[in-house]
Amino acid sequence: MAMHRVLCCAALLCLTIDPARADVPLERTGRVEVLSAERSPHWIWVGDILLQRSALLDLDRGRFLGMISAGFGPPAVLFPRKRAEFYVPETYYSRGSRGDRSDVVTIYDARSLTPVAEVPIPPKRMINVLPSGNAAISDDDRFAAVVNMTPATSLSIVDLEERTFAGEIATPGCTLAYAAGARRFFSLCANGSLLMVTLDGAGREASKQRSEPFFDPTRDPVTEKAVRYRDRWLFVSFEGFVHPVDVSGAEPRFGERWSLIGEDDRARSWRIGGGQHLAVHEPSGHLYSLMHRGGVDTHKQPGSELWVFDLETKARLQRIELRHPGLSYLSESIEFGKNWIWPFNRLSDWLLDHVVPNPGLTQVLVTQDEAPLLVTGSTFSGSVAVYDALSGEFVRRVASGNLTTQLLQSSWFEGGPTP
Repeated sequence: MAMHRVLCCAALLCLTIDPARADVPLERTGRVEVLSAERSPHWIWVGDILLQRSALLDLDRGRFLGMISAGFGPPAVLFPRKRAEFYVPETYYSRGSRGDRSDVVTIYDARSLTPVAEVPIPPKRMINVLPSGNAAISDDDRFAAVVNMTPATSLSIVDLEERTFAGEIATPGCTLAYAAGARRFFSLCANGSLLMVTLDGAGREASKQRSEPFFDPTRDPVTEKAVRYRDRWLFVSFEGFVHPVDVSGAEPRFGERWSLIGEDDRARSWRIGGGQHLAVHEPSGHLYSLMHRGGVDTHKQPGSELWVFDLETKARLQRIELRHPGLSYLSESIEFGKNWIWPFNRLSDWLLDHVVPNPGLTQVLVTQDEAPLLVTGSTFSGSVAVYDALSGEFVRRVASGNLTTQLLQSSWFEGGPTP
């Protein structure tokens, strides 16, 4: 009974306290941190297909800087060259994975990573495992093209300056979006050709032109994971042939194809491998390609080596044997002996490189500065491995906080960084 009386008195005392006269100040929530104004070309974005987010990493310090969530499906960020903002095509359902669907292009502030505006678009944008060609920004930063598939194919055009939906352009038999100059995009077509779409000043269709086929989609199709080198897009076929597409003129020009794989290596069953299997370093003119040994139609299998090529001479310069990207569990990196004294603090590297099976690498990225870093990731790990891109020397592993690694992106351009 005594304890009962004590509890009743305590309850009455709580009811009589005036919150306005309490000595403890009320906690303010919702503080938003901002990124440093001193940005680095070694900041990259790492997309996660399970958490449906993209994490921003500082490769030099091995730090997680922030993240954005992008609704349903894996995110792909669009970076302008000049404005201090970026854009993400996003899909939402009113009840999580079902219900009413709404699609938007969300505009984020580049320093706070907070959304500042949304542009509604038709609720039919294409969502797939690797969204590398699902959207693009025109070279003048004015318009974004978002790919639709219902299964009819089209482009939703967003005016990024006016922040409005400009309209929809049908692309029958063709899909994906690649920038091809100011207010111009092209799509890949089923017969191996390109569809070039030019916009007017309001973002509406000014013209559409289909090219001649530049590859054979039945004998040796190209993958859609192309990379851009100046005014040339480089598409690589399942069998390892590079198909250059020059978009500097009024019409696309197709260069002579060349092979990443020599006859001796082809006899040893070397092939391209991985989901995001290509990267290019524009200042040096070097092309990086994930490679593995496998049979026909194994172009999506993870890579075990990275081959480096000179884009002018077409010569292979280097073969880099790739190390384990690192282990992660529930978004945390697993490191053995990190805080132990030397030499036992190297146990983690030794176990990952000699004992733990390497899952193979599925993504590659190269930063676009004069001292570039090479980054590799694996679909089944949230950690990434970092190398010196010029020497191939291993530098470190960095945990992204993700469960998986699906898409690596850099936001550094000639005009300066957009984080």
